[in-house]
Amino acid sequence: MTRTAAPTSGQSGLAGCILAGGLARRMGGGDKPLLALDGRPLLAHVIDRLAPQVGPMVLNANGDAARFASFALPVAADPVEGFAGPLAGVLAGLRWAQTNRPEVPGVVSVAGDTPFFPTDLVTRLISARGAQVDRIVLAKADGHLHPVFGYWPVALADALERFLREATTRKVLAFVDAHDNAIADFGASTGGGDPFFNINTPEELAEASARARSGGSQ
Repeated sequence: MTRTAAPTSGQSGLAGCILAGGLARRMGGGDKPLLALDGRPLLAHVIDRLAPQVGPMVLNANGDAARFASFALPVAADPVEGFAGPLAGVLAGLRWAQTNRPEVPGVVSVAGDTPFFPTDLVTRLISARGAQVDRIVLAKADGHLHPVFGYWPVALADALERFLREATTRKVLAFVDAHDNAIADFGASTGGGDPFFNINTPEELAEASARARSGGSQ
């Protein structure tokens, strides 16, 4: 039986998970979210974007958590070994919520290298989810899915862990398609640029810095 959501005011009942566990190979390795964007760490921009949209937040990252201490966020490492991709980060967020915020029905994931994502991301994800708490919702824009931007039900944590440990693939859509899911379509990009623009190269970092200075992040 599919559960339905209890009435809430705003999205404060949801947790946010920033996925920062990637290897950043095209940036020469290291922690991409700590790179400077318009004078501040990229991660600071992502936190500022997400914080008004959710309640508690957690950062998914591997290795020494102390390097993120200045951001005052809890850090959760991938629960499965081998850099299993973004779903491992989602699972980290779900397990953190189960342990630390058991009242939370779901977690909203965002990428740690995407500083301009929509300020109404969570509202639109929840609108697409409707009353079905256990429905996965992914973001879409310009005809492309953005599977690291989504709403993930805490109730699917065990199923996700089994998938990551036992399945022959760790692709996001392979898991999503096996469960009740929906799409939040953000339509075509406007003059402000692609809201899901992500930074993978030094050139894209420079482009993002110029966009931030020009106010294109609004």
